[in-house]
Amino acid sequence: LFPFKSAIERTSGHAYVCVPAYSISHLSLLSRHLQSTGVEVSDEVVTSFNKFKLGQAPYKLRYFIYEIKDKKTVIIEKQGAREKTYDDFVEDLPENDCRYGLIDIEFKTHDGRPTSKIVFISWNPDTASVRPKMLYSGSKEALKSALVGVGIHINATDHSELDFEEAILPVLKKFT
Repeated sequence: LFPFKSAIERTSGHAYVCVPAYSISHLSLLSRHLQSTGVEVSDEVVTSFNKFKLGQAPYKLRYFIYEIKDKKTVIIEKQGAREKTYDDFVEDLPENDCRYGLIDIEFKTHDGRPTSKIVFISWNPDTASVRPKMLYSGSKEALKSALVGVGIHINATDHSELDFEEAILPVLKKFT
């Protein structure tokens, strides 16, 4: 089961398994990104993200919007073509329901250089029902851990927190 050998020590009739420290990181691989809510991240989400961040076809996209399907699995709900904008991404988020989003945002640094960052956005609007808000809040870490390499995470509860110039761009510029 584990990719290492463990030493077993017997003392007073009890068996103890000595696990090397490096092996603990392998436990997260076995969890398949399962959160305490029982929500799991689909393999398609992980595979498409890995190709997206490398710019591989067919995932030369602007964004993904993820939903939790049947209270069990995070899946891809929508994809935005590369020509889409941040405003298109925001329009694709439901007004009164929760979602997760991942978007490649292009912008200029303080000194005018063009750059881009991949940003994870947790959309948990105040107008959503309590159960979905709790489910999405409790399952967010499972998706974040599956999206290895995303360094910018933003939580938004209303449209003012999604305003590009006032809320998103200042956060992006902190990371350049």
